[in-house]
Amino acid sequence: MRHFLKKVFITERELIPLWLLRQIGRLILPRYRFKWIQLDWWDNDDFTQYLSRYDELRRLNTDRRWMLHQLLRLIEGIPGDTAECGVFKGASSHLILCANRSSAIERTHYAFDSFAGLSQPDTMDGQHWTSGDLSVPEAIVARNLTPLGNVQLMRGWIPSRFSEVAEHQFAFVHIDVDLHQPTLDSIRFFYPRMPAGAILVCDDYGCSTCPGATQAIDDFLHDKPEKMLALPDGGGFFIRATTTAAAASLG
Repeated sequence: MRHFLKKVFITERELIPLWLLRQIGRLILPRYRFKWIQLDWWDNDDFTQYLSRYDELRRLNTDRRWMLHQLLRLIEGIPGDTAECGVFKGASSHLILCANRSSAIERTHYAFDSFAGLSQPDTMDGQHWTSGDLSVPEAIVARNLTPLGNVQLMRGWIPSRFSEVAEHQFAFVHIDVDLHQPTLDSIRFFYPRMPAGAILVCDDYGCSTCPGATQAIDDFLHDKPEKMLALPDGGGFFIRATTTAAAASLG
């Protein structure tokens, strides 16, 4: 009972500042939608330490990281390596490598990045990004990832080095390149190399800052049985060889 009362007290105490934040939010950013704070994963010490390592604990991607962490559980038993296109500091690849390390299947993780930031956006990409954005030196990524397991850093502009893994199959692919053309190049290459049950995640899907990436995914999948499942915090995924219905009308 004492523990229960303590939990209730903490919850009630936290609800007061949350209520105040919601009132302020209605004034300065009316479209923003707050969420409940009673989420068990917020108290997951292992995950919190991981977020802190990449300076993401107070940033805006924590929900996406947790979702990626959970989706990786679905590929146990699916043959193939793993890949990421667009690595940045390595936070997503970190999760993938940890999943690979705990898997009964031996996998190599291939991390594709220019390590020089984004390429030149085209007209489909809008005005948010410029060439060179999100540049992180390869040495920093190597320091973050090489202690975690079997990783190959594939330096180069997408898709220049894809041919080196053309004979591989992939159980999990994470695409986070923000722009239309490299997103399209990535899904074109990896889709036919994914066995049934493999998962492809596009971190940029459904985000207004990345209209070209969303368009590239939708255009590629328009004649495929799989369709992207849009996630509530941005991004989306599909499971290879799983037929996906169109979203039902809610009218």
